[in-house]
Amino acid sequence: MRLAPLGVHPRQARVLDALQRVGEASQVTLAKEFGLTAASMSTMTARLLEAGLIERQVDERELRSNVLRLSERGKALLKAIYREWRAMDREISDAIGPQNAEELAGLTYQLRNALGGFTPGER
Repeated sequence: MRLAPLGVHPRQARVLDALQRVGEASQVTLAKEFGLTAASMSTMTARLLEAGLIERQVDERELRSNVLRLSERGKALLKAIYREWRAMDREISDAIGPQNAEELAGLTYQLRNALGGFTPGER
């Protein structure tokens, strides 16, 4: 997997991407958005915190809660993740042609939606 040399797993990359899009979110919200158990999200959060890729802060709207956001290190890593994702897109396009690659992307998006999937942060 192309993300392994960056020290991140695909699902972790998606969480970083979601935090980039939404700005900040609670661990509970992220678990719901990704369809993860609280325990799985807690483990992932701990690893991302330990790696310095995200930060945890008190939610100013609800002082008993915490929110997660990207750290500067996480933002820098996300740039590298986006480069790898674009390289994967180019590889697919080179293998099957740009028109087929675009059609494939559209079909997989439709299939994901038909099966109840969504992009975290878009609901």
